[in-house]
Amino acid sequence: MVQWLDRYRGVLLFVLVVLVLLALVLFQLLRPEPSPILLSTATPLPSPVATATPCPLRVYVSGAVQQPDVYQLSPDSIVKDAILAAGGAADDADLDRINLALAVSDGQHVYVPHQGEQDLPVQPPSDQRSSGSQVNLNTANLQELESLPGIGPTIAQRIVDHRQLHGPFEQIEDIMEVSGIGPATFAEIQDLITTQ
Repeated sequence: MVQWLDRYRGVLLFVLVVLVLLALVLFQLLRPEPSPILLSTATPLPSPVATATPCPLRVYVSGAVQQPDVYQLSPDSIVKDAILAAGGAADDADLDRINLALAVSDGQHVYVPHQGEQDLPVQPPSDQRSSGSQVNLNTANLQELESLPGIGPTIAQRIVDHRQLHGPFEQIEDIMEVSGIGPATFAEIQDLITTQ
């Protein structure tokens, strides 16, 4: 028997290797598939906060400009933007007589004087109360807001800024969200203001 083992040692070794390989192949084929591991490095996005889109401003530009007309401007516009919307200043415009950096408000009239012009157009009075109407918080310009008792230039600008940032006021009581306007000021102006 020892001689037989010595004689067929190569064949036995080959058969043994084939059987081991066959066992490994069967093991791989019959083994159940492992469930895949999913790695996620994504972090959840914060939910978007709804913000009010400010309404565009309608500004009338006239005088020494290329195309006088009413223009819609973004809420953060200044007088210079209004003049550019009107095609720019005319050759004879006297830009030194106006403040190009002044913020514009809805319904404002921007007049660009001609050089040497003495008699500038008279702007209508901004005090709407004299005509018996109320000041609309959503459309009033700075001068109209300043006509209200207890509202000076700083608070008027805060009202315009609040309106541009948060959208139109829904009710007159919302004016108390503006810094500097409390119940006492509101009591003075509540009959003089509207949101419609």
